[in-house]
Amino acid sequence: MIFLDGRVRVAVGDITRQATDAIVNAANSSLKGGGGVDGAIHRAGGPRILEECLEIRRTLYKAGLPTGEAVITTAGLLPARYVIHTVGPVWGREGGREAELLAACYRNSLALAAAHALKGVAFPSISTGAFGYPREEAAAVASAAITEFLSDNDAPAEVHLVFFSQGDMSIFLRNHKFEG
Repeated sequence: MIFLDGRVRVAVGDITRQATDAIVNAANSSLKGGGGVDGAIHRAGGPRILEECLEIRRTLYKAGLPTGEAVITTAGLLPARYVIHTVGPVWGREGGREAELLAACYRNSLALAAAHALKGVAFPSISTGAFGYPREEAAAVASAAITEFLSDNDAPAEVHLVFFSQGDMSIFLRNHKFEG
């Protein structure tokens, strides 16, 4: 499916196999890898990603990357050029700020892509796995945040939303806020 005059594409796939300028990692605050998308990216990308993440922790975020923030590293062995790491909210643990923090993940990741003059970025479904964010609500928040950012910015030119399963993509397509 294609939205926003071709700038947003929605598909099922493996985020670690996306040949684009950057893929987004649904990271945990430690930036040390973990399960789900985070673990898959670290395994597929090799040790270089972890080395750069540890340097970010050492120099910028000693206590861990805050929820909603984003940082960028090279992509190691992945077909993408960069990995943008963002920490999504854990559902029910953010004092009612879950939607605000999830939107910040998308906006801050897109802002990093724009700042690095990246043409394409691929996102997984942030926070909807182990962090428990309801997929229906996440679809509305993510699509609204992406629409808002792209309406004010020419870069990135393409945003890919890559879902792990057909079921996850179907939930997104029933609940997104993109026009058209």
